[in-house]
Amino acid sequence: MVVLDQEKLAKMQQNVRIGGKGTARRKKKIVHKTAGTDDKKLQTTLKKLQCNNIPGIEEVNIIKDDSTVIHFTNPKVQATVQANTFAISGNAEHKSITDLFPGILNQLVGLSSSLPPKPKSEAIAEEDDDVPALVEDFDEASKTEAV
Repeated sequence: MVVLDQEKLAKMQQNVRIGGKGTARRKKKIVHKTAGTDDKKLQTTLKKLQCNNIPGIEEVNIIKDDSTVIHFTNPKVQATVQANTFAISGNAEHKSITDLFPGILNQLVGLSSSLPPKPKSEAIAEEDDDVPALVEDFDEASKTEAV
């Protein structure tokens, strides 16, 4: 068993201070923000940019370089053409492109039409293959025609 000295224990209890005179002050007050205030600030900023709601959008897919997709179902989409800005809000899910593949096939076809065409260096290389080899000397043929 542990035997404690009662006088020592009473002394330790007197030295513990939670507040009052002589304790250190708090450096700064921490204010917890709620998600509602952030949403209000976002909405006021979008109003300043003159964003308009776009109704009737059922889903939004953002395809990233690593073949993952940020998928929004029934999002709230706001846009302003002047600032070239789109704001998409709603529940986002991170999925792989294979999970959404049959449903987004038509979106990928539309995306391929906006891709830049092949570089011209490849097109020139293909045309060079079609040129026949030089068989006869054209200088001699021109001399015989002149005579």
